Order: sequence, then C-alpha cells, then structure tokens
Amino acid sequence: MVYIPQKQIENLKKLITPGKVVVIYGARRVGKTTLINKYLESEGHAGVLFVNGDDIVVRQYLESQSISKLQDFVGNHSLLVIDEAQRIEKIGLNLKIIVDHIPDINVIATGSSSFDLAKDVGEPLTGRKFVLTLFPLAQMEISQIENRHETEANLESRLIYGSYPEVVTMRDNSRREEYLREIISSYLFKDILELEGIRYASKLVRLLQLLAFQIGKVVSVSELGRQLGMSKNTVDR
Repeated sequence: MVYIPQKQIENLKKLITPGKVVVIYGARRVGKTTLINKYLESEGHAGVLFVNGDDIVVRQYLESQSISKLQDFVGNHSLLVIDEAQRIEKIGLNLKIIVDHIPDINVIATGSSSFDLAKDVGEPLTGRKFVLTLFPLAQMEISQIENRHETEANLESRLIYGSYPEVVTMRDNSRREEYLREIISSYLFKDILELEGIRYASKLVRLLQLLAFQIGKVVSVSELGRQLGMSKNTVDR
C-alpha cells in the first residue's frame, strides 16, 4: 500500500518527553501503528521496546502493578511502545508506576479500542500524559500524492467513502464499500456494543438509519426509542 505521510508525526516528535506517556487515540485503521513505525524510522531510536497487548506474556508483566516486575520488563530501554494497550488490565495504573519509578523513560500507548483505552488511562495518568488524536487523512496530506485535477476528480468518491488511508489508495468503489462494511461490522459495532453493554447489533444499525433520515431536523429521543422498542435511557447511551 502507498504510504501517505501523516502530519501528526511532527506533533508526536514534540510530545515525546521523558517521564510522560503519549496516548494516541483514534478510530481503528486510521494509521496509529503506522504513525509510530514511521516516527521510529525517522528518529532512528535506539533502545526501543515495542510490545503488543495481545501477547499474554506482555500482559502478565504490564498488569502486575509490581515495581520490580515492571522495571525488569522495561530493562535498559529508553522508549516503551505499547500497541493494543487497552487489552492490558489497569494499564493506566501500571503506566503511572512505570513513569514514576523508571527515570527518563519515554512511553507511547495506543490501541484499536480507543473507548477502553480512554477509560483506563484517564485518572491514573492525570498530569503524566499527553494526548494525540489521529483522524483519517486530511486533504493536505492526500495532496502529497495527487494533483489538483486528481483531487477534483476524486471529490465525489471521497465525500461518499471518506479518507481512511487504505480507502484513499483503493481505485475500485466496490472494494471501498467492502472494506468499510468490514470496519463497521468487525470494529465499530463491537466497540460500541461492548462499551455500553448493548446486546443487539441490529438495534444499533436501525438507530443509525433513523438518525440519517433526520439530519438537519430536531431529533426526539423518546420517538427514536418508540420506533426501536428501546427505553429512552438506552437510546441516550
């Protein structure tokens, strides 16, 4: 896939600070891991420990809340990068222990489920974190790989399908539709259903359809609940 340079890489460089955690929020597949990899390439960082929260061994260490275990895990590395950080129980508290007890450590934490990550790192890392929010590609970024004529030609498609990095580089609309459906079914609904404890994905799909029909109008939560067969409080959530 063609790599489109991300402007946020410059902000990431500025935020990396010893004793602080840079938390990267963003929807799935917007390029969070790619951003980190390109940052590491550009900076030529030595002493990087890059781990994934899906790894059960990594979780055993980073869930320990033990100063000695966390120090042993980090070792002499100067930069700790944790991908899929939301998989790690009480990750916020464990990161607090790391930055408080390991001098000059730099930490980056990111994850596919920004909902879970935001919930876990909020209070424990107060005053110890910087937040970087990553969105799909901006036009100023896309303009690095296309000229004005191409931008005008792609405008309608971009308004319909958006600017996820992979979507931008695809040339076939059917592939774009398939890709976006996969993101919705596998990621978006899963995150929302897990976060709010909603049991029926079909209700969420129907809610999105009803909201789409009411763009530009006053929305009645009670009426939405009536049409969905759900309580007003559930619709609010």
